[in-house]
Amino acid sequence: MTEQPIIYTEHLTKRFGDFTAVDAISFEVQKGEIFGFLGANGAGKTTAMRMLCGLSLPTSGKATIAGFDVYKQTEKIKQNIGYMSQKFSLYEDLTIKENIRFYAGIYGKSDAFIKDKTAQLLQQLNLEAEGDKLVGSLPLGLKQKLAFSVAVFHEPQIVFLDEPTGGVDPVTRREFWNMIYEAATAGITIFVTTHYMDEAEYCNRISIMVDGKIEALDTPAGLKETYNAATMDDVFLQLARKATRSDA
Repeated sequence: MTEQPIIYTEHLTKRFGDFTAVDAISFEVQKGEIFGFLGANGAGKTTAMRMLCGLSLPTSGKATIAGFDVYKQTEKIKQNIGYMSQKFSLYEDLTIKENIRFYAGIYGKSDAFIKDKTAQLLQQLNLEAEGDKLVGSLPLGLKQKLAFSVAVFHEPQIVFLDEPTGGVDPVTRREFWNMIYEAATAGITIFVTTHYMDEAEYCNRISIMVDGKIEALDTPAGLKETYNAATMDDVFLQLARKATRSDA
């Protein structure tokens, strides 16, 4: 039997007065999948992600995250996910160790767990001698890697990444994606938004939102075949032109 999807949505909708920000989207994500959630600014990505993270109640439709209902079990959802935004969600005036301890404490991890995992994390990032440094003093790329490590420190079932690689160089982005692959291999589901179309190629599957609706959903290869496109940039441009014609 097929495993129950770790993210499930059916006609999920969010309205603000007369404006429909997310319009009846339906999709599923399987455990350990790297799922790309793409769309132009204003397409509804952030609003949809907030509903999936238990931060905003839907207007209508259904959704479960790690088996928990987005209407009734938002606190359970928050306990089973990690989150990282483009701003990295770290406290710059705290040290590396203090940031780790703070976030691990939120999820109720024991002192022994925090101590062991902190040592492992610092070793992985080659920061054994830097644990007492302020996060604000770190280079941008290293902050990014640390923020991701903190987001998965409590071993969540799903991690939501909102434009996580903005502003860093291509080499650092590639290294960051290696960390994503490692997390997915360990069974963590990755739900990522990005405006870098080359990064979309790294995902197992991609959905593309246009004006609050999912207009395309497939593997990168499947989307390129459907739209007779050489790259994901070409796919995205075709969908954007289609939307422009529909609005005309």
